[in-house]
Amino acid sequence: MNKVLTNAAEAIHDIKDGSTIMLGGFGLNGIPENSIAALVNSGVKNLTCISNNAGVDDFGLGMLLHTRQIKKMISSYVGENAEFERQLLSGELEVDLVPQGTLATRIQMAGMGIPAFFTPAGYGTEIAAGKEVREFNGKMHLMELALHANFSIVKAWKGDTMGNLVFRKSTRNFSTSMAKAGDITIAEVEHLVNPGELDPDHIHVAGVYVHRIFQGKDYEKRIERKTVRLTK
Repeated sequence: MNKVLTNAAEAIHDIKDGSTIMLGGFGLNGIPENSIAALVNSGVKNLTCISNNAGVDDFGLGMLLHTRQIKKMISSYVGENAEFERQLLSGELEVDLVPQGTLATRIQMAGMGIPAFFTPAGYGTEIAAGKEVREFNGKMHLMELALHANFSIVKAWKGDTMGNLVFRKSTRNFSTSMAKAGDITIAEVEHLVNPGELDPDHIHVAGVYVHRIFQGKDYEKRIERKTVRLTK
């Protein structure tokens, strides 16, 4: 099976209106920039996007928000995205805010084939509305369902043509779990190499989980907010 594609446009060609997509990254760290740009250009709409946050106004998922291509966000952090906040408060965007640890575990459970789990996070808050509650060891817990997606899109530092992925430092974040929780997993990589060139001990996601892979280009290394100290 040939998993290698030429570019992001080929990799996301069959993502249709109304799809549910997981997108790796934490803030602006390790996000699949090329794939997001391709989604913007494709014009696909009414997307449900699962991501820790939604980028910033002019970068990352903020680009899809700007073009009104996202119908619903499942995330844990609004961050510095003013357009995300505006759409949320105006009722234009459906948002399911999930505690960060719960979000990560719901994705992990999907990859492991476990349909649900219990967590104390969110008990006694609005998050608990409509959810099953049980007591374990004298403490109340909510039942949370695993999170699946039609497509999982991640960015790795290196990958081989078999789909094995290596992430660099904190870019692993949500991506290693998301790669296992989608019906189709798309990986864009900074460096695409031949089988056998990756040290097996350094592989974070096995190629069995990855269906499509391509070498990206023109990556930026941004931060959400730059803070400096005034000097006298």
